[in-house]
Amino acid sequence: MSLLAGLVLTVLPLPMWAKPLRPEWTALILIYWCMALPQRVGVTVAWTVGLLQDVLQGFLLGAHALAFSVAAFLTLKLHRQIRVFPLWQQALSTLLLLLVIRLILLWTRGLIGHPGVDWQYWLPALTGAALWPPLFLGLRAVRRRFQVR
Repeated sequence: MSLLAGLVLTVLPLPMWAKPLRPEWTALILIYWCMALPQRVGVTVAWTVGLLQDVLQGFLLGAHALAFSVAAFLTLKLHRQIRVFPLWQQALSTLLLLLVIRLILLWTRGLIGHPGVDWQYWLPALTGAALWPPLFLGLRAVRRRFQVR
């Protein structure tokens, strides 16, 4: 359900000034679940959610799927180390993962001939890293409340 909420937050209308600041909600939630439940949420879930996000946003089909799958793979490989970090270090790790996602999306844009991007293209990664601590604490509370294992 939280991944569906992330998809809804991704397409929720925002004022023009706030659009460049919209974090990759789905990616953040996916990274959390890959760290918290690596045996249940992995590359296949990331691929599926990425395809759904491509359809919702009208993006090149498979671009988010590829980006989310790579991020999920990296998270699964490093989840034991990242989980023991303090929240500020987890936020930095999340920033790197979100930058990888943005790089892959930029690469796919380039493959289909879209022009380059300005500096605002990278802002969602920064806002996502800034939102990581409250998002992590909120999702952890939900996971514990409903005893998701």
